[in-house]
Amino acid sequence: MKPVETRYAESSGVHIAYQVVGQGALDLVLVPGFISNLDVNGEDPGYSHLLKRLSAFSRVIQLDKRGTGLSDRVDPAALPDLRSRMDDVRAVMDAAGSGRAAIFGASEGAAMAILFAKTYPERTRALVLYGGYAHFHRWVMDETDFQRFLDTTEAFWGSGVTLKALAPRLNDERFATWWARLERLSASPAAALSLARMNAAIDIRGVLPTVDAPALLIHRSNDAYVSIEGSRYIRDRIAGARLIEIPGSDHPVWTGDVDRIADEIEEFLTGTRPASEIDRVLAALLVARIDGAERLAARLGDRAWLKRCEDLRTAAFAAAERFGAQGMRWDGDRLLARFDGPARAARTALALRDAGTALGLPLAQGVHVGEIETGGDTMTGLAVQITERIAGWAKPGEIAASSLLAELSAGSGLHFAAQGMAELEGAGHPLPVVLVVAEQHLEPMMPKTRMQPSLDVLTAREREILALIADGMSNPRIAARLALSEHTVKRHVANILAKLDLASRTAAAAFSVSQGGH
Repeated sequence: MKPVETRYAESSGVHIAYQVVGQGALDLVLVPGFISNLDVNGEDPGYSHLLKRLSAFSRVIQLDKRGTGLSDRVDPAALPDLRSRMDDVRAVMDAAGSGRAAIFGASEGAAMAILFAKTYPERTRALVLYGGYAHFHRWVMDETDFQRFLDTTEAFWGSGVTLKALAPRLNDERFATWWARLERLSASPAAALSLARMNAAIDIRGVLPTVDAPALLIHRSNDAYVSIEGSRYIRDRIAGARLIEIPGSDHPVWTGDVDRIADEIEEFLTGTRPASEIDRVLAALLVARIDGAERLAARLGDRAWLKRCEDLRTAAFAAAERFGAQGMRWDGDRLLARFDGPARAARTALALRDAGTALGLPLAQGVHVGEIETGGDTMTGLAVQITERIAGWAKPGEIAASSLLAELSAGSGLHFAAQGMAELEGAGHPLPVVLVVAEQHLEPMMPKTRMQPSLDVLTAREREILALIADGMSNPRIAARLALSEHTVKRHVANILAKLDLASRTAAAAFSVSQGGH
């Protein structure tokens, strides 16, 4: 992402760093959670993608709270209360020339956004609250767990220690390394402890009934850090508030299915979904990552490490091109590629495994089939996240795949060995996983490893849509019947097929009938 100019707003003698991105018709103030650094945030692809999506329809004003990131440091023993930090939002809006804005608060920032809407209703167009809570000890940590969090944070600050609380199931070495850097450049150890203690004092339950602003709440159903009951409590006490619960357990807003979050925000604030140039297509996906990249780089030294990575990148692009990749992205130690057939993705992975072995760079790879969103040079969507999780599940030298990809590769000459069920973040249910293996190591795929489809894995809404599919309804007709957008129906249909491990709508309709749906 291109560098953005950092500016400063003065608030009670403290300089608050902020940046403005985009030129949309409405202003959207992004209030961060526990820690942030405007310069470091943009280094993460997930954060950059979220900012790109939001700035496509709004003028995004993002800031570092006082005492964190690029804003003035303050005495760690005397960090301001929530109300003072809330007023920093007003100072930044003034400096950015924003008279009225939608306030997007994430995690702790949700409480700040709510307090701002109460204090400055005339300047609040709407509230977007992600992973929020009104009382820390009730919905985040009790006092015993909080003291344990403080002790661990003090001992290991700067190593990425807080990621264990925010996203314990996130298996991404690159992200963990970046998060450690974010900790170090966002706050000192003493400031981090003071920030945590201030967050623990949050209790704005009495403010909620007095808030008079349209409010959209988004919360991951299994959020590891903030209980979803925190958002349900807020929804029930702000008049007209709407809560959207999405799959996942990672707390940071820019992890997981970022596009789903951006879609919901855009529709809430503008009344429309993203522009049609973003297409949803079915694709075979490959994610290849260098296992232990940080350790290898330290052992080899910068020059040798960079040379080997460049050689691997060349080999990766040559293999992907040979097998007809329709899109590729290289992120230093990780390749993402998409293909129009599952066998092409698997054969590329086999070629990459050989190249990585020859270079002394062990690769852990994942292949999967699912719907993705494409537009320009982007490849996003839940299927991409699941493929990344499969690659994270694989050991060095292994090529792991969803059983669906193996079944769609029948007759290709490829061989697979069943590995049972894997709990993968974002999949919504255990996923049957296999390994791509050489013929001499072939182990038969036993029927018992295949998960039998069951309506129990579907939500109530998905079962309702499945019944309408069995009635022969198209997506537009289903959307009209249920008062949903066609885009939302498409997402539900894709989730139904993935959960039931079915290849088509016809198969889904037949399954519904077999289960007594009609």
